[in-house]
Amino acid sequence: MKDKETSLAGHLDELRRRLIISVVVLVVATSAAFVFHPTIFRFLMAPAQGFESLRDNQLIFTQATEMIGITMKVSLMGGLVLASPIILFQVIMFVAPGLTSKEKRYLFALLPGAMLSFVAGAAFGYYVLLPPALRFLLTFGSDLATPMIRVGNYINLVVTLLFWLGISFQTPLIMFFLSKIRVITPRALAKQRRFAVVVAFILGALITPTFDPVNQALVAVPIILLYEIGIWLAKLARLGEKKALVEATPSK
Repeated sequence: MKDKETSLAGHLDELRRRLIISVVVLVVATSAAFVFHPTIFRFLMAPAQGFESLRDNQLIFTQATEMIGITMKVSLMGGLVLASPIILFQVIMFVAPGLTSKEKRYLFALLPGAMLSFVAGAAFGYYVLLPPALRFLLTFGSDLATPMIRVGNYINLVVTLLFWLGISFQTPLIMFFLSKIRVITPRALAKQRRFAVVVAFILGALITPTFDPVNQALVAVPIILLYEIGIWLAKLARLGEKKALVEATPSK
């Protein structure tokens, strides 16, 4: 009984220590993002510039607290992105005692790939999806009314879009990892292909801010392709195990 209590107390102490480290890193990263928030704002607002329908090519705010509120949100999101490698490392180290040595190696090996995949998804949203989506939103009905876009509404739209696309681009790595630790099989993933297509178009409708089917397809099609890549990566994960098994089997 005492051993269990000691073990539980040790886990709680470790959890508290890793939470403190994560919070401190997040606060420091958020503070750094706040210092450079004008640069971050200019980067996020760049796709909205140049539209003739946008009066003076400027966004507006209509509430006294709107600008400071959205600045804090952008700073927090920027800090979370900057601190995410350390936070993820703390999470992995906390759950590591319950994993096998092989699973630990897979997690640490996939961590850089997860970061790069998130950046790739956000870049896809920023450079490929966002321009046509904004063009649709800012030109639709502009002959009847002049758009005066609130900065809070615009930044929330952009941040939400980039975040969920970054998460979506993690799909192949997640499928590879789950196949590697034998939670799922490539055959099972292939059987769920039709379901994945339906989910991709549902996500396309949820992620994109427009009702335009073209913009929704711009999200759905890459997700479908990512799922197919995930199936091949899952096969590759099992192929490596089969080779290792063959090599380990003594010849008669």
